[in-house]
Amino acid sequence: MKATESTESTPQAPAPGRAGEDRRQRKARQTREALADAAIDLILEHGLAAVTVEAIAERADVTRRTFSRHFGGKEAAALDFTRADGDRINAALRTRPADEPPLAAYRAAVQDWLADPETPGWHRRPRTRALLALVDTEPALFAAYEGVRVDAQDESVRIIADRLGTDPVRDQRPAVIVGAAAGVLTAALRSWARGGHADDEDLAAHVERAYDVLTGEAALAGPR
Repeated sequence: MKATESTESTPQAPAPGRAGEDRRQRKARQTREALADAAIDLILEHGLAAVTVEAIAERADVTRRTFSRHFGGKEAAALDFTRADGDRINAALRTRPADEPPLAAYRAAVQDWLADPETPGWHRRPRTRALLALVDTEPALFAAYEGVRVDAQDESVRIIADRLGTDPVRDQRPAVIVGAAAGVLTAALRSWARGGHADDEDLAAHVERAYDVLTGEAALAGPR
């Protein structure tokens, strides 16, 4: 029997409290994480088309109504970790030194995210590579992933514009910088998901190598 909204629980052990969270916020976060985990598990086990929202709610031991309070669909639930990680990259970007060049600041923010000991990088999380590989073959998942990516990049553009003291509508620099920097990260993640890396190379090193490619090519493509 499912738990009611006021008594529902997750199949996971309670996570340590986060700074500033009260009991209600912690419970909501744990429920959201349980739903996201259930969505990933079921999609990888049975394929996207065969999985229903009801099955995800059942796996997480909550009601269908509870699912709808957290997510608009199964794709959003499965990719929730990508939205959270985009938020972490932007949070790290906000804290970079003011005099650091914007492209270098974005690159450093990505490395800060991958090195965060409290939130393991994707290469240290089970199932991530398999799910990212599935994004390339499932149009609905790809569309949801693109939506998350665009939202994160829009926020990055605003942060870079603030760093430069400029209007991102009139000045194309923030959008160009973020487009290049985030594009490198996306390319590196897709390459990593497909196995395009050395056996002893972790994701952080793979991403760094991709940024080296960008800076090297940019130097060669200078004004003639």
